[in-house]
Amino acid sequence: MTNQTMYELGNQPSLIRELFAYGLAQAKVVGPENVFDYTLGNPSIPTPDAVTQAIKDILDDTDSIKIHGYSMAGGFDGTREAIAANLNERYGTDIKASNLFITCGAAPALISVIKGLAVEGAEIMAIAPFFPEYRPFVNNNGAKLVVVPADREHFQIDLAKVEELMTPNTQAIIINSPNNPSGVVYTKETLTALAELLTKKGEEYGHPIYIIADEPYRELVYGGVEVPFIPNIYKNTIVCYSWSKSLSLPGERIGYFLVPDACENAQEVFLAASGAARVNGHVCAPTLPQMVIERCVGEMPNLQAYDDNRTLLYDSLTAMGYRCAKPDGAFYLFVEVPGGDDFGFCMKAKEEHNLLVVPGTGFDCPGYMRLSYCVSNEMIRRSLPAFEKMIADLK
Repeated sequence: MTNQTMYELGNQPSLIRELFAYGLAQAKVVGPENVFDYTLGNPSIPTPDAVTQAIKDILDDTDSIKIHGYSMAGGFDGTREAIAANLNERYGTDIKASNLFITCGAAPALISVIKGLAVEGAEIMAIAPFFPEYRPFVNNNGAKLVVVPADREHFQIDLAKVEELMTPNTQAIIINSPNNPSGVVYTKETLTALAELLTKKGEEYGHPIYIIADEPYRELVYGGVEVPFIPNIYKNTIVCYSWSKSLSLPGERIGYFLVPDACENAQEVFLAASGAARVNGHVCAPTLPQMVIERCVGEMPNLQAYDDNRTLLYDSLTAMGYRCAKPDGAFYLFVEVPGGDDFGFCMKAKEEHNLLVVPGTGFDCPGYMRLSYCVSNEMIRRSLPAFEKMIADLK
């Protein structure tokens, strides 16, 4: 006998991964230059030289027992102190090392925080469109996911819908900005209005409602757009972060959760999330990446290649007649599907053109497709005739 919920999750195929695997197989048949794969959000700009050099220096200069041994459960003091100092310098905060818990990327941070907040009957909200894994993260860690429908005009937050769906069981709302899959950055005005709503409803319900800020794309923005640091807007904010995207380190699995002192019941929340990390085995994040982050926490990505891709793809598709919100961050374009049948469009694109795009239904926003433009500029240019043929066929 097995746990059937876990069995179903393990047996449930990921459409993104299936499309990626299909692309690899097709590349062997028709040649990689004839496959146009926009599926994975896998960074394509190089890791900064300073990161590579830090790895070499650590391996050369540090005792191998320390490099490959355990850290403390919540991470090295030096790593957490470096992160706190960097955040304080950038955002004018008063974060301490003791507010931070180092995790194996953003996913374990999110799971730990969700599980730590999952009192009996807890509901946690997510704003569509959202990263599909939020659903199992919430529903299988003691809470119920409540989906707020998308604002399909601007892809900001429909505050009226948030208020309509809130109940006394609402414990938290997950905010992902810059957003996967839309690339939209929630404005300061949007977040301030959300903070006012959560404050009002928290007072009405007699308990705080937390923002869980999922921020792996925080540094990936274009044209001087500001990504507001949400703890400076709403005190009851818990931040979950990863360096996978900002430093092109998805394989190193390094991130953190942050519970600022200003949060209501901050120590209780921090310890509950720490206990959840313990239960789920998310303690003692990899040692070498922690040492690297301590040295390189101030490094920023060179986003010119992503920005060039963003501009080329957005300008080209909109000129053809496709509609989408222009992304200010991350490396995704969320495009309205002509005719509205996202699965049909994506299957036709795959079968007729080896054009691999992801249906918006998986992000709780049917009628759209996600394109991940962390790819080569040359591939985008080669793919444009396929997009043009697809929209012509549907007119």
